[in-house]
Amino acid sequence: MKDIISVMIPEDELQKRIAELGAEITKDFEGEPVHLVCILKGSVFFTCALAQQIKLPLTMDFMRVASYGEGTTSSGIVRLSKDLDDSIEGKNVVVIEDIVDTGRTLKYLLGLLSQRKPKALKLCTLLSKPARRVTEIEGDYTGFEIPDKFVVGYGLDFAEHYRNLPYIGVIEELGDERE
Repeated sequence: MKDIISVMIPEDELQKRIAELGAEITKDFEGEPVHLVCILKGSVFFTCALAQQIKLPLTMDFMRVASYGEGTTSSGIVRLSKDLDDSIEGKNVVVIEDIVDTGRTLKYLLGLLSQRKPKALKLCTLLSKPARRVTEIEGDYTGFEIPDKFVVGYGLDFAEHYRNLPYIGVIEELGDERE
C-alpha cells in the first residue's frame, strides 16, 4: 500500500503509558485476581502488552463487536459476533478496548456485561476520541486522549491493514493502490 502515515503517538510513549495503566490496575485490584476481556480484533496488541504489566493473578477472554465494517466512520449498528467463552459472574472484569469513539459500541457492551453480575466492571481504553462521542461513556483507565482523526497502528486498522504498526499513526494521504 502506498498510503502516507504520520506518527501521532510513538512506540516508546505507548509502552510507557501501557506500563502506567498496568500499575494503576494492579493498585486498584491489589491482591485480587483480574479477568481481562479483550475486544477483538483491534485490542489484541494492547491487551497482551497490558497483561504483562498487571502484577496480579490474571485470566483472559475475548469478545468481538463491530460498528465500522470497512469504512472510517461508525455505522451506528452494533453487532456481537463472538461472545465470551466463560462466565464473568463474581469476577473483577476489565474490558480492554483499543479506542472509544462514538461510545455506542461500548455502551452496548458494558450494558450486556453488567447483566452478567461481575464483582467489578471497569473499562480500559488505549485511546479516547471525545470529539466524536454521541453517548456518555468514559474509560476508568485511558491511555491517550486524541483529536478527531482516523488512526491506525498498534491493533487499529484501515480495512484490515496497519494493525502491526508499533505506533499510533494517522493516514495523511491514501495511495492509489487498493487490494
